[in-house]
Amino acid sequence: MRNSLADVVAAALRVLDEQGLENCSMRRVAAALDVQPSALYHHVPNKQTLLALMADEIVLGVGPRVTTVSGAGTAGDPRRLCIDLREAMLAVRDGADVVATATAFRLGRSRIENSLAQLVGSDGARTLLLYTFGHAQSTQTHRQAAALGALVDAGAAVAGPPVAASTAADPAVAGAIPARADRPAADLTVDPAVDLDASFGRGLDLILAGLAAREAAEFVTQ
Repeated sequence: MRNSLADVVAAALRVLDEQGLENCSMRRVAAALDVQPSALYHHVPNKQTLLALMADEIVLGVGPRVTTVSGAGTAGDPRRLCIDLREAMLAVRDGADVVATATAFRLGRSRIENSLAQLVGSDGARTLLLYTFGHAQSTQTHRQAAALGALVDAGAAVAGPPVAASTAADPAVAGAIPARADRPAADLTVDPAVDLDASFGRGLDLILAGLAAREAAEFVTQ
C-alpha cells in the first residue's frame, strides 16, 4: 500500500524517538517505511521540509487557551502558552531542536509566534519564543546527560577541588581564598530537573514583568 504524507511524518517521528535528531536521516525514515529514499521525495522536497512537518506535529496541540469568566471570554495567557510549548517539545526526544530548527528554516513567524504576538506584541513574542526554545534545549541536554550518568555531582561542583594542606596553611594564600561561608550557598536538596522547570517559570515572569513595565512607561509618555 502506498504511503501518505502523514505516514512519512509519523515514521520520521518514530526514527527521531529511537535514534535522535542527529541520526534522523531520509534514508532511515525510508527504511522505517520499507521503501527507497527516493520514494520520500514524492511527498517532501527535502529534509528541511520534513523537519518543518515534524515540528508542526510536535506542537499541534499548542495554542492560546481562552477561558470563560462569568460568560465573558478572556484573552489567552502568554505564560501558559510558553509552558505548553516547552512541555510539548520536551515530550519528544530532541523535540526542542526540531522545533527550533524548523522555525529558523522558515525565517518568517510561526503560528505560535503569531499567537504570542497578538498577546504581547512582536518583540515580546520573539523574546518569549527564543527563551522557550533555549530553555527547552538546555533541559533536554540535562535529561540526556542524566540518562547517560554523565552529570557532575552537584555537591562536588559546589565544594570545588580540595586545597592542599600546605597551601591552606600558608597565611598569604589562605587570605586570598574567600571562605566558603562568604559565597552564595547552593541548595543541594533540590532536584536539578525540578529546578529547571521552576527556573523556566521564573524566567517567564521576569520577561513578562519587563514587557508590562515597558508598556506602562510608554503609556505614561503618551
